[in-house]
Amino acid sequence: MSKFLIVGLGNIGEEYSFTRHNIGFEVADALAADLAKEETLSPGKLFRSDRLAHVCESKFKGKQLIILKPTTYMNLSGKAVNYWMQAEKIPLENIFVITDDLALPFGTLRLKKKGSDGGHNGLTDIIETLNTSNFARLRFGIGNNFQKGRQVEFVLQRWSEDEAKALVERIEKCIQIVKSFVSIGVDRTMSDFNNK
Repeated sequence: MSKFLIVGLGNIGEEYSFTRHNIGFEVADALAADLAKEETLSPGKLFRSDRLAHVCESKFKGKQLIILKPTTYMNLSGKAVNYWMQAEKIPLENIFVITDDLALPFGTLRLKKKGSDGGHNGLTDIIETLNTSNFARLRFGIGNNFQKGRQVEFVLQRWSEDEAKALVERIEKCIQIVKSFVSIGVDRTMSDFNNK
């Protein structure tokens, strides 16, 4: 059975939950809950605490999914990704990383099969640790509605009320993109979902 590593980037700790920088964790949680419904698993505790990450194992269309929320903090995300890749013997082309992106307007979703870190510390660390940027990543636009010098404050703030309402549909779309990636691969998923 082919295996996929789906990694939502974020920071652990109550002060980070539901912040813009943690959208990867939110998508990972929603994906795990969605797949649990399909498998009719009890939604109880979907993630277990394991080495360097909270981990949920699930299945979709005969494929095994390891859903990961690194507990290393954002800047050391590569450590967790590398460990689980090796431990589960998952090939690079089956890695899928979900991250926030300041350069995209709020709610814009952009799937790429490789590329730079775009100034994102989590992606920087993954690229440096794996020594390659050839892995799929879904960038979730969080907008850049902040004053000069206020970037860190902005990404670590909780969503506004309007954003929180819009998130539900956007996260649902992220789940569809992950499922499509697992089913039909990155190229067809990009042409199906990007700029839509």
